[in-house]
Amino acid sequence: MTNLEIAPQQEVCPPAGADGGSGPCLQLWPEREVPLGGVRAMNVQRTLPQRGLPTIGAWCFLDSFGPDRTAMSVLPHPHIGLQTVTWPLAGRIRHRDSVGSDVVVRPGELNIMTAGHGVSHSEFAVLPPAGEVLPVQRGLQLWVALPDSERHRKPAFEQHCELPQVSGQGFTATVMVGELAGAASPATMYSPIVGADVSCSGPGVLPLNPAFEHGILVLDGGLAVDGQDIPPGPLGYLGAGRTELQLQALPGTRFLLIGGEPFREELLMWWNFVGRTHEEMEQARSDWEAQALLQDTEEAGARYGRVPGHGPDAGPEAGRIPAPPLPAVRLTPRKRAV
Repeated sequence: MTNLEIAPQQEVCPPAGADGGSGPCLQLWPEREVPLGGVRAMNVQRTLPQRGLPTIGAWCFLDSFGPDRTAMSVLPHPHIGLQTVTWPLAGRIRHRDSVGSDVVVRPGELNIMTAGHGVSHSEFAVLPPAGEVLPVQRGLQLWVALPDSERHRKPAFEQHCELPQVSGQGFTATVMVGELAGAASPATMYSPIVGADVSCSGPGVLPLNPAFEHGILVLDGGLAVDGQDIPPGPLGYLGAGRTELQLQALPGTRFLLIGGEPFREELLMWWNFVGRTHEEMEQARSDWEAQALLQDTEEAGARYGRVPGHGPDAGPEAGRIPAPPLPAVRLTPRKRAV
């Protein structure tokens, strides 16, 4: 998956304060439906970034898609300065990238692509045999901003088919990235962070790192935290300084937990790029558009490389996603509200 908005807006993400700008709290930030258009023709629910809440730790982007039967079909496109985290909930996705990866990711498995200085990739739903109905597709796509010391590194890709699970008082969790309740994911990350898929029914107590700010996205069921109901849809921001989260959950509740040390660097996000300056965005876009003119991007040493299987003779999978035009205005920083 990627950001396929036809006219993406630039986002300035001011650095968080030393405590994330907030001690323990509970704020609900509404999801917004984003029509992505293009060949995928799928709408997603976006809960990060928000105008007043651009990041939670290094997490800077969160889309949820489905459940529906729209076949994901995302042609090669570029990224810089981030890690993509793909977490399917239903259905299978084929990932190919310019690092040379060609894998299928299934529910319970994790794909992590580190863009670094520049990478390109594609993502397609795995289709059933002819005549069969496409299985339901559902999942989460997240981005993690790379710190300045790591954002120009070489691109890389990891798939983890076995992830640690941990159980505690009233909950079970799969630890996607980072560490939770003593269980550590093998995924390579570049800042103190956590991401977990948590299931619970009834009352529970989830241990948290008090140095982190956290957020939760209810996927199924419903939660009550601090006496406030959190239904599926909005992002619940929990602030920082919590050592635990006391939960009251409806039967069959499942939610995403994300968190990390408050990110201290100002970020600029536009389209599929995470950088620091307007000029950097211009250069990243220009490099992607210039690459379309090269006949052999691998031999030419182009910034974003070539995604195998998407050459001029690839039939319906030929081509690439062109970059939209940059807005005609420069950026003005937005204040973080929390």
